[in-house]
Amino acid sequence: MSNRDFLRQTLAGTLPARRHGESAGFVWRWLDEGVMELSPSGRAQAAVVLSAGVHGNETAPVELLADLLDELLSGRRRLAVRLLVVLGNPAALRAGRRYLVNDMNRMFGQKGIADFTPSGETARSLVLSQHLLGFFAVDDGLPRWHLDLHTAIRGSLHPRFALRPFRARGYAPSLLSWLEAAALDALVTHRAQGATFTHFSSESVDAMSATLELGKALPFGANDLVQFSAVSRALAALIGGLPLPVRDGPPLKRYRVSQQITRNSEDFALLIPADTLNFTEFQRGEPLAREHGREYRVEQAREWILFPNPSVALGLRAGLMLVEAPEEAG
Repeated sequence: MSNRDFLRQTLAGTLPARRHGESAGFVWRWLDEGVMELSPSGRAQAAVVLSAGVHGNETAPVELLADLLDELLSGRRRLAVRLLVVLGNPAALRAGRRYLVNDMNRMFGQKGIADFTPSGETARSLVLSQHLLGFFAVDDGLPRWHLDLHTAIRGSLHPRFALRPFRARGYAPSLLSWLEAAALDALVTHRAQGATFTHFSSESVDAMSATLELGKALPFGANDLVQFSAVSRALAALIGGLPLPVRDGPPLKRYRVSQQITRNSEDFALLIPADTLNFTEFQRGEPLAREHGREYRVEQAREWILFPNPSVALGLRAGLMLVEAPEEAG
């Protein structure tokens, strides 16, 4: 398999004639469209899932993973972990759209696809869930990781940030150490169960899971991957069993979700400017949204907004409000 076949054939909607082989100290298996498993010849140090392209217009993480896979397959990068590489929504990637029917990153976990009309995306979410469960079904006692790479729809005052799913059991210090080493600007911690891919992996297989938001959504070929070089180095260290890079820059800003704004009816209106950046600050009492006579307002002295989007489907999140949480450990 040539180095670029995985991305090229995934975008073309084809599978290779040869779907397994050996390269540079590991064996690889092409399990499915956009899904490849790599296993080192020696003892693995961890089991890691790296996913991107769950939203089809978020191409920078896809290119980043493709470059990392190229380095592995060409022998320029060492593999020290069991690795599952996933391009989440190939049909949407080919169309250059966030999704074709419904947002696939709301179809995982306890509710799953129950609230969605059957489509290619509901079927794909089930396929990805089974691949993830199958990958982690090997009871080898290894640390379990899942990093799901995205880009944001809009600009952000923190261009590179992570979200941790809610965990009643708390978080492993090694995940925070990795996020620090990746030179991310901010970390947001959820306080309720969700239906994202990382919520599913955290809940179902007890993985150290995080969603990474890297810059703004752009078409293939228009991304400046240099701005994510620290993330690339941290990913290479994770899968290569190498020391984490030293953080260069200010400390990671820490937030937690304080409230969620949900669009429940057609008369929903977001009461903030359409060009509001992620992590814009608001003061107590400021109006945020309105529907059926009810208003969402800022409840704490200071809150920051994340993912404001008045156009989501009914029942989905139209924004998150955050408070600073520098005192939280882990």
